[in-house]
Amino acid sequence: MYGFPHARPGQKIGLLGGSFDPPHAGHVHITLEALKRFRLDKVWWLVSPGNPLKREGPAPLHRRMEEAARVMHHPRVAITDIEARLGTRYTAETLKRMQAIYPGVDFVWLMGADNLATFHRWENWRWIMEHVPIGVFARPGSGIAARTSRAANRYAGFRIPPSEAGRLARTHPPAWCFLDIPMRPISSSQIRARGEWRR
Repeated sequence: MYGFPHARPGQKIGLLGGSFDPPHAGHVHITLEALKRFRLDKVWWLVSPGNPLKREGPAPLHRRMEEAARVMHHPRVAITDIEARLGTRYTAETLKRMQAIYPGVDFVWLMGADNLATFHRWENWRWIMEHVPIGVFARPGSGIAARTSRAANRYAGFRIPPSEAGRLARTHPPAWCFLDIPMRPISSSQIRARGEWRR
C-alpha cells in the first residue's frame, strides 16, 4: 500500500495528488469516476508531505495515510507516500522522477477544477501540461473559473471532449479533458471547519 506501487509498462495509471487533510467521499468519487471514464488500470493517491502553496501545514503524514486507507479501499487503488520517499516538493519534480522510475507507464494527472483555475501558480505548470495528460473534474463553484483560466486558455486547442475521455491516457501531451460529473459538495476545508478533523 505505501511506498512505490507496482506498475507494468503499458499500464494506464491515474495520479491523484494532494494533502488529503482529511481524505473524504469526494476523493473517492472522482477516483472511481477516473477509473471508469478515463479507462485507467489503476489510480494512485499521492498523499503529499504538504502543499507549497499553503501557509499552514497539514496533519501528520502517517495519520493522513491511515485515514486515506480507511476511506478508500479498492483493488485498483493504491495509497502512497511517494513524494515523501522521493523528497520532492513540487508536482513537476515528482512527475519527472516517476516517469524515470516507471518507464513505459502512461500516467494521467487527476485534479479538481479548482486546481485548474489556479494551475498557472504551480511550479513549472507548463512542463506538467506538456509532459502528462491531465484529467480535470468539476468542483462546486469552480467550473467557470477553471474553463476561463490561464492554463485552459493557453492549451485550449489540446482539450479532448468528454465523449473521448477514454483515450486521454494514450494521447501524447499536451492533452486534457474536463469532465462535468455529478458533484459531491464536500471539501477537506469544510470538514476541518466543522471540527470533524483536527490537525
